[in-house]
Amino acid sequence: MINFWDIVIILIGSSLLGAIPLISWITYALSGKRLDNVGTGNISVAAAFYHGGKLAGIISVVSESLKGIAVVTIAHAYFPMEPAWEVIALIVLVIGRYTTTKGAGTTNVAWGLLANDPLVTICVSVIAAIGFLITRSRETIKLAVLVMFPLFVGIIHSQDLPRIIAAFALSSLIYWIYSQIPDDLNLAVEDADPESQAVMQYLSNQERIITLDDELDGEIVGAKSATLSQIKRWGYTVPKGWVLSPDDDPTILINFLQPSPLSPLLVRSSAIGEDSQQASAAGQYETILNVITKAELKQAIAQVRDSYNHPSAIEYRRRTNSKDVGMGVLIQQQIQSVFSGVAFSRDPISQQGEAVIIEAVSGSPGQIVSGKVTPEQYRVVVAGNEKLSCLQFEGNGKVPQSLIKQVAYLARRLERRYLGIPQDVEWSYDGQNLWVLQTRPITTLLPLWTRKIAAEVIPGVIHPLTWSINSPLTCGVWGEIFTIVLGERAKGLDFAKTATLHYSRAYFNASLLGEIFLAMGLPPESLEFLTRGASMTKPPLDSTLTNLPGLTRLLKRELDLEKDFKWDYRQVFIPGLTELSNVVIEQLSLDQLLSRIDLILDLLHRGTYYSILAPLSAAVRQGILGAKAEAIDNSVTPEVASLKAMRLLAVDAKQILDDNCEPEQIFSELAKTTLGQKILYDLDELIHDYGYLSEVGTDISVPTWKENPQIVKQLFVQFIQAGEVLPVNNSRPLVINLVQNRVHLKGRVTEVYSRLLAELRWTFLALEQIWLGSGVLEQEGDIFFLELDEIRQMIINLDVIVENNLSALIKHRREQFVQDSLIVQIPAVVYGYNPPHPIKPVIDPADHILLGIPASQGQIQGRVKILRSLQGANNIDKNTILVVPYTDSGWAPVLVQAGGLISEAGGKLSHGAIIAREYGIPAVMDVRGATYLLQDGQPVRIDGYKGTVEIMENN
Repeated sequence: MINFWDIVIILIGSSLLGAIPLISWITYALSGKRLDNVGTGNISVAAAFYHGGKLAGIISVVSESLKGIAVVTIAHAYFPMEPAWEVIALIVLVIGRYTTTKGAGTTNVAWGLLANDPLVTICVSVIAAIGFLITRSRETIKLAVLVMFPLFVGIIHSQDLPRIIAAFALSSLIYWIYSQIPDDLNLAVEDADPESQAVMQYLSNQERIITLDDELDGEIVGAKSATLSQIKRWGYTVPKGWVLSPDDDPTILINFLQPSPLSPLLVRSSAIGEDSQQASAAGQYETILNVITKAELKQAIAQVRDSYNHPSAIEYRRRTNSKDVGMGVLIQQQIQSVFSGVAFSRDPISQQGEAVIIEAVSGSPGQIVSGKVTPEQYRVVVAGNEKLSCLQFEGNGKVPQSLIKQVAYLARRLERRYLGIPQDVEWSYDGQNLWVLQTRPITTLLPLWTRKIAAEVIPGVIHPLTWSINSPLTCGVWGEIFTIVLGERAKGLDFAKTATLHYSRAYFNASLLGEIFLAMGLPPESLEFLTRGASMTKPPLDSTLTNLPGLTRLLKRELDLEKDFKWDYRQVFIPGLTELSNVVIEQLSLDQLLSRIDLILDLLHRGTYYSILAPLSAAVRQGILGAKAEAIDNSVTPEVASLKAMRLLAVDAKQILDDNCEPEQIFSELAKTTLGQKILYDLDELIHDYGYLSEVGTDISVPTWKENPQIVKQLFVQFIQAGEVLPVNNSRPLVINLVQNRVHLKGRVTEVYSRLLAELRWTFLALEQIWLGSGVLEQEGDIFFLELDEIRQMIINLDVIVENNLSALIKHRREQFVQDSLIVQIPAVVYGYNPPHPIKPVIDPADHILLGIPASQGQIQGRVKILRSLQGANNIDKNTILVVPYTDSGWAPVLVQAGGLISEAGGKLSHGAIIAREYGIPAVMDVRGATYLLQDGQPVRIDGYKGTVEIMENN
């Protein structure tokens, strides 16, 4: 029971201890200065360091640390089972300290909390230290610590409500004190003693002189200055520079700088909105070279600022919908250029290929912009990721080839730094150093559309009907997930633009997704990390903290995912699927078929939510907990479960069949025995149970196993004929249940989603049969060349057939589909809205190593078999290395027969990778261009540990 007098002792004792001005006494004893008469008048550790010197500061830190530890220790002695009282004691200590000495008590609290709760304190301290290394902002980290402390207390001590409340109260109190008292490191000059005034005047001037060494905000000083400051911090060679925001008085900077004929300056525009992804504003504003006096500097700054209001610049901003904000100015040391020019990390004309386009001149780069000199043109084909190499060099001129290659590598590295966004790089070479003068997005090559991930989600050539259903479902649910985090900020985002079709293939908008993830406080490549196991950069800490409430909401959704799915499974999915399966589709009218379609789409919308979050949840948990892919049990996944069942049937069948039994005799021989008849019955049941699977599980235009059972029976025969039936990989280590539970959930979700898509396909096929009978459609498959809204309108009013010239429309789309199907090599990335016809990239014939993602461990040498669809899936054995454009659930029975797998698309979590790991087959995914770089019968060696494919010489 809590004693009243114990509380009084804690409150009064903590308050009195906080009121003792030990810092003031220590500083006066060592320096003779009274802290209440100098600077801000604060009696703080910062003031002791600033006015009393290092020794005074160190002793003050020790004294305040002991205060914090003392009150926590005393409170613990009185209330050993109530840790909240230790935090309350710190609160009272801080109040006593602030009311008497105007100190914030940060040191007291830091050491007191370490004594109170070491785990929370260490966690917050580590994150704060990392955050400071990233942001270099004391104010941001101070605020972050105040947010993180009560949050961590709430997470770690979720059952201790008094402790959580006390933690929030302490953070709120410290925040309020910070807002009330100035920092002695930001003193007002008039309040300082004479000795400090000179130092503070210097610091004050430095604050008004912004340089490229600072972390700059493009919304304040312009993207050009902000970008150069960023790449300078990354370690690139950037000339020294000073920056003026639109409202800055240039007088101090003009007085500070010393231009001369030996040290000329150049003055450049850095308008707000210039050099952005939306508008480059190239050539719209002034650049003044060879500024050698202060008078010229003053005039140049005015001239650059005036160029913001040139009629052509105003018209450009109007045409590009850019806001009128203001002109920042960038002053830099002028490089004495031997050679200079511009480099485009991707060809802005052809918009494809691996070429870097470089224009170069002797002397300054301004000659290229002026148009008075025709630059030398160079084209360098660059390949590689971390280690770049030149595969092809075109162009002749005065510039050394080695320098041109160096420029090409620079452009490509900067592109990679900016997450694949093509860059327009201005460069200069002074005989020793290669300088970066500017880099900005090539706006004509935006947005970036990527096949990565999309090639797994919905692979292959896509029919209009499939896309009209999948696109709004996927984009819409992604939008809902993003909105959970972004809240009101999501209203300005068009989530329908997150995906599109090029060459009748799905592409994701990498530019938009990057912006969305950054807005959510996550690295822009988060989706690729989660779905493909790619590397990920550090998240921006300040943005992450800003989005903490939204991310917490998303975390709650993740934690509730299994519970929510179980409820929906019982209450929604099972009743819905039961209702669908109990109806004879062929007996439904057009209106009834439309109602059935709407019912399935409603179920699919809810199913899409789980089909997105379940794999992401599994990937996040696997990444955080460090679970190896080989340790995951995917037996609940439909394609794995169906293979295991088929394998067991093949084992039983093999025991009763003669070794010399011909393939075409297997079924007739099995039918002669009771056990054989049971095996055939079980095989039919397997086809019925997994009849919703198809070659491409997300494409409703692709026939299912139920419609084409012959392919399953053929694969069953091949299982029996195999020299040995492949064992399932059961020798896996234990995996954390938190990961395995999500993987099982993912498997159950896949089953529900695939069954719903199959029901949707069969409904459209019934609808097609009605229209084929009435002459509305001309041939089977026509319905898949219509879009969902068109079908809906036709059911409601058949007159739209005449209005839309239906026959010609279907014919045109079918021809386009066939034409796109003939394109074998599809670019991994498309730049802009008008993709050119794809061409084969230049490949170094001397390079016998292809790189990809290691997906299943092991090494094997065999001969290549190119397989672009399940047709032709024969004569596959353990010496076969299958090379495929993608893998989906329907490919599973084929994959297990091969000795190894190479896929152009996919990651560690793709269908092919999962199957390969289950059956111990080495696999390498994401090998770009594998189906046309390799040839049937070619010997290769694949390494599933390193993710490499080595092309061997034919014997």
